[in-house]
Amino acid sequence: MNVAPLIRTAPLMQASMSAPMHRYRSHTCGALRESDVGQTARLSGWVHRIRDHGGVLFIDLRDHYGITQCVADPDSPVFKLAETVRSEWVVRIDGKVRNRPAGTENPDLPTGLVEVYITDMEVLGPADELPLPVFGEQEYPEETRLKYRYLDLRREKLHNNIMKRGAIVDSLRRRMKESGFFEFTTPILTASSPEGARDFLVPSRIHPGQFYALPQAPQQFKQLIMISGFDRYFQIAPCFRDEDPRADRLPGEFYQLDVEMSFVTQEDVFRTMEPVIRDTFKEFADGRPVTEIFPRIPFFEAMLKYGSDKPDLRNPLVIADVSEVFTREDVTFNAFKNVIKSGGVVRAIPAPGAAAQPRSFFDKLNDWARSEGAPGLGYIVFDEEGGQVTGKGPIAKFIPEAAQAVIREKTGLKAGDAVFFSAGVEDKAAALAGKARVRVGDELGLGYKNQFAFCWITDFPQYEWNEDEKKIDFSHNPFSMADMDHEAFMALDPADKDRILKITALQYDMVCNGYEMASGSIRNHRPDRMVKAFEIAGYGEKEVMERFGGMYRAFQYGAPPHGGMAAGIDRIVMLLCGAQNLREITLFPMNQKAEDLLLGAPSEVTPKQLRELHIRLNLPEK
Repeated sequence: MNVAPLIRTAPLMQASMSAPMHRYRSHTCGALRESDVGQTARLSGWVHRIRDHGGVLFIDLRDHYGITQCVADPDSPVFKLAETVRSEWVVRIDGKVRNRPAGTENPDLPTGLVEVYITDMEVLGPADELPLPVFGEQEYPEETRLKYRYLDLRREKLHNNIMKRGAIVDSLRRRMKESGFFEFTTPILTASSPEGARDFLVPSRIHPGQFYALPQAPQQFKQLIMISGFDRYFQIAPCFRDEDPRADRLPGEFYQLDVEMSFVTQEDVFRTMEPVIRDTFKEFADGRPVTEIFPRIPFFEAMLKYGSDKPDLRNPLVIADVSEVFTREDVTFNAFKNVIKSGGVVRAIPAPGAAAQPRSFFDKLNDWARSEGAPGLGYIVFDEEGGQVTGKGPIAKFIPEAAQAVIREKTGLKAGDAVFFSAGVEDKAAALAGKARVRVGDELGLGYKNQFAFCWITDFPQYEWNEDEKKIDFSHNPFSMADMDHEAFMALDPADKDRILKITALQYDMVCNGYEMASGSIRNHRPDRMVKAFEIAGYGEKEVMERFGGMYRAFQYGAPPHGGMAAGIDRIVMLLCGAQNLREITLFPMNQKAEDLLLGAPSEVTPKQLRELHIRLNLPEK
């Protein structure tokens, strides 16, 4: 097990010459070196692998710190016992440290120049036949891996990921303290809060019929800490949301680096937190490039250029709005013209170098677009004939050369390139264009994937239109400050839908490689402004008092301007470990059905427990 010294180090346990040897080990399995040759060593660990070379047994003994090769031959007093041990048995081995024979050294192991000749052995814990192997990194069904997670965690890659996770958290914590932050802890049993997901509820035995909620985030508490007069708060905070699982979000719980600061602007938050995240990534990036200065991209610009508010900037493609081209009289492609007339847009996705691709490349992308619910992706391939660039493809004949030239100018394309189109209502056209941008970039092998490309997404809309309920809703965090003068905000008419939907917030996300790494805002810290913000979203002052009474009352007694953010620990670790799933960087995750297969949760409880909580079950019919 080749383990970085930064992650797993332990003091040697060698006793002094006069003291008796430790009951289980004098050294760890990663400690012995050539300088120990000639010593008697005692090791304890798991039998990682056994090899029989012509009657000579080689036992690779593993513990948390590494692997040591141990040898028993027929002359060893414990040879017969050594023949009985199997993989993952826990044993104690005593023996002489000696150099490995010439030509058998293993430079990939820190202990690879030495071995231990076994003189004594004790079986500390025999193991049954394994439901999955620990040696190697074979693929096994997730259900098996989660049910026997303690075996899965013995595997080198997963074991290293968990240790790396701890080191990353230590690094973040150290950098936060060096930046003047103090670590606070906030309650786990609290009140329900509108964070946008379902709460996990905890029934109260003492207060029948009433419930606590596990915190979706410490949002209100960290703001109250600022109102209490503390200046810089952080916490490695557990958060609980009853959400459906996916690869980049675990069911049930997750951890975030939660941050809040008093008397700060948005720029102060950026200037403080950018180095913390950047330098942590640089520390664990293993030489992969990390963005030095994070670009700031307004939300609407990101949606136009990348079709996403989580753009992967490793992909160099930039989407262009070419709606105006299809309003020209000389353009006769009616499918797009009709989209424009009905208020839609046309977006162009450049595909540099794609003219050299076979027809199947374009057909495959069209099939993919149809699988996304679109009629397809119109496209033009640009070629050069007689010194002039000409367009070819199914829709090229409907778009004259002059219009094609405008498209090439807007997308930066030339002969040898191609362009794809996404048309429809703006949000759907943008979303399809964003997915097509990723797809085209991957198919053409564009961009340098082995890097960490960061940016800030800023100027999120404060409100959005809820089509289902036909009302204005908060777009993001309801506690965010609108980027408006106080008097102008207070004078807003809640019925002025068009103006309200154009309001942007002092709200921001940190994005890396297409993932949201962190989200935050400058907070709405004045009670009258808080009430106004909720009034616009259809909540009266009475409802604000009922749902956020603690915060509302606190604002009455002098609240400082404050802001902060929360960064997802799990996603940070996932990216730095090169994992594709959060289960690969979490000790005991649940499965896709939010079940703990190891301990059997969720589970039924006894009638006595339900009576104590004054709960009667009303289960759905099977």
